[in-house]
Amino acid sequence: MFKFGLSIVLATAFMTIGCTKKKNYDEKVLLRNVKAKIKGLDPVNAGDTYSSREISRIYEGLLEYHYLKRPYTLQPNLAESMPVVSDDGLTYTFKIKKGILFQDNKCFPEGKGRELKASDFVYSIKRMADTRNISTGWWLLDDKVEGLNAWRDKYSGKAANYSDEIAGIKALDDYTLQFKLTTKYPQFLYSLAMVYTFAVPYEAVAMYGEEFLNNPVGTGAFMTETYKQSNKIVYVKNPNYRDVFYPSEGAPGDKERGLLKDAGKKLPLVDKIVVNIVPESSPRFLSFENGDVDFSEIPKDNFESSVTPSKEVTEAFKAKGIELEIVPDLDITYIAFNHDDPLFKNNLKLRQAMSLAYDVGRSNELFQNDRAVEAQTIIPPGIGGYDKDFVNEFAKYDLKKAKALLAEAGYPGGKGLPTIVYDTLATTLYRQSSEFFKKCMNDIGVNIEVRQNTWPQLVDKTKKRKAQMFGMAWLGDYPDAENFLQLLYGPNAAPGPNGSNYNNAEFNKEFEAAKVMQPGPERAARYAALAQKVAMDVPLIINLHRTTYILKHSWLRNHKFSSFEHGNSQYYAVDMDAKEKTIKSGVLRMNHKKATAKVD
Repeated sequence: MFKFGLSIVLATAFMTIGCTKKKNYDEKVLLRNVKAKIKGLDPVNAGDTYSSREISRIYEGLLEYHYLKRPYTLQPNLAESMPVVSDDGLTYTFKIKKGILFQDNKCFPEGKGRELKASDFVYSIKRMADTRNISTGWWLLDDKVEGLNAWRDKYSGKAANYSDEIAGIKALDDYTLQFKLTTKYPQFLYSLAMVYTFAVPYEAVAMYGEEFLNNPVGTGAFMTETYKQSNKIVYVKNPNYRDVFYPSEGAPGDKERGLLKDAGKKLPLVDKIVVNIVPESSPRFLSFENGDVDFSEIPKDNFESSVTPSKEVTEAFKAKGIELEIVPDLDITYIAFNHDDPLFKNNLKLRQAMSLAYDVGRSNELFQNDRAVEAQTIIPPGIGGYDKDFVNEFAKYDLKKAKALLAEAGYPGGKGLPTIVYDTLATTLYRQSSEFFKKCMNDIGVNIEVRQNTWPQLVDKTKKRKAQMFGMAWLGDYPDAENFLQLLYGPNAAPGPNGSNYNNAEFNKEFEAAKVMQPGPERAARYAALAQKVAMDVPLIINLHRTTYILKHSWLRNHKFSSFEHGNSQYYAVDMDAKEKTIKSGVLRMNHKKATAKVD
């Protein structure tokens, strides 16, 4: 899933993000900052980390990940139990929980939410297949569900008839849902825990039309008013939320970390969530230091003042009761070539030259405080297919070889090579990293023009194949290397997740064979070999696998980082008495300094 100095004294960082208002400690409110606006709250277009996180506060799916268990473990959510699977592995039959209500909304008679039925999942998945919705999640079920592609093709570009029966997805009765697959697909259940397949009521789509994306109606723990493109989203507890309880078991060490203190309590544990959109990292972190948000990732310029060389929270932060959580993430950062452009599609040596000119090690130092793992293939550590011993000869920094390959590509010293446009985000961090990329390319004679975008603008450009080169990150949708390799699968080209539009027939064929294998050492070896082989074709300039460092205030309970954050906010608890005591004590103002952003 897509995820997104110069010495600058950030006096403006002291502009308030809710901190001048009188604090209300009577209501249990979770406060957090995020870096990017989203286009809306429609599950079929949850194509990035930021969108899916917000959408999953409101909507839910058949399955979910157990909040605490590691390795990540699927469990029933709106489903009553895990499915019954036929002997041939092609038919999955689910029972839907009874009595689950959609949130109250004027789209329903008398404004009262009706009961969820199996047919709502049939409708919701048809919406994802409907070409008019241009869903970024179509790749999930493309050619996998019997009859779904035929239905999609039948109504391509025109109004679809949702009453048409599809053999591969049926509501056998109000509480029985059946899928029939075209071929064995071991990752199928993961797709049912992804936001794309979450349940949507047809009444809301019918009433709101094009504005449905701004008028969400789900079954989840939280709900919101009409969404507007502002810098704040406020969610309130869904009064009709069913009985869901905090887990009573988790992973080893969870009890010792206090993560089971709320075992058995009804969810959600807070009454409201306030999300502020703050693109710049320094103001985001400053609001955390002030106690205006409950937890925060650590920006690169605040890392040394927050974390010791032994990877512990600094004494200054420890004195304020702030805790540190460190978790390797399942992700890959990369710089994409748009292979629609003949400049890249037909010139391997140009791609190889640009990859060798990019100093990944220095990028890690400058923008990740040397916390990340330098990528050798697109598969991150922690899942089958990652090979810690493999060294990619085109992922290392070698200016001499880069210049030689650029000459062999037909552009000695960059002569004759047109200026290449690189799209990035309009924030300080991304401006700095794009300028670093520009400098690396300039060192071999490649001229880069940087263009800045908001997150929705960048996503729109990649979906419409209008970005010549762009920086991106992919956070795994599920713990399987197939989810990373599919970023290079030809049929997944934009508007799908393959934003680079790379299309290699040999890779496609080998990927199709590997992805249907059952999990195990043999499949992991096939994944590793495929990732290493395609890396030699340099479809992307691969960069880093990141590690997440999170600081948490003492009043926040139950926060456990997950690469799959869907719906996790219902488990968080805020001890408002402890928060009031801490803030009024003034301890957070001790040794407080103005934030300064800088880069070498």
